[in-house]
Amino acid sequence: MNVLIFNGTMDSSPHTTANQLARYFEEQFREKGFSTEVFSPVDGHIPFFAYPKGEMPDSVKTMCDAFCKADVHVWLTPLYHGSMTGVMKNALDWLEMTSKLRNPYLTGKVVALVCWGDGSQAMQGINAMDSVAKALRAWVLPFSVPIMKEHLYDQETKTFTTAYKNKFDRMISLLGDARIGEKLPAVNVNDNL
Repeated sequence: MNVLIFNGTMDSSPHTTANQLARYFEEQFREKGFSTEVFSPVDGHIPFFAYPKGEMPDSVKTMCDAFCKADVHVWLTPLYHGSMTGVMKNALDWLEMTSKLRNPYLTGKVVALVCWGDGSQAMQGINAMDSVAKALRAWVLPFSVPIMKEHLYDQETKTFTTAYKNKFDRMISLLGDARIGEKLPAVNVNDNL
């Protein structure tokens, strides 16, 4: 099974929450034998969305191909003004380029959602991602992880607390068991656009 971990931030430091979460999910999925890819707008060089008048940018083709070939996704974002980050939404807007494919957008993909905030409002970010994922025809895992950032890290070890590790591991287990309908054939965006 192919897993896409979508780090919806522009953070490039390895010590940010976004990158620590992406690394944790990537390591756990690989230990279970899954093929993983981490996608971040900072590395993907995704331009501001504008329906292309000519050729689609190569960075967008690469991103769309990664999103389409993955069987399951894990979307990660900090809470920004009651929603996901703007760069995350911008990247998702580019999936419009898949609208003419036989299985457009994220048809048949299973998407899990993780959001963190400094207070107790991270569920707002989950709800925003949920709306977009469903609009893109994905199945949203009915187990999400809204994070109160002040409870995410153990103060002594500076690693994730056991409570949150248990939640992440439960999500990974559920995604590993995800079998929604018949598996759709893989699509290479570059061959179809």
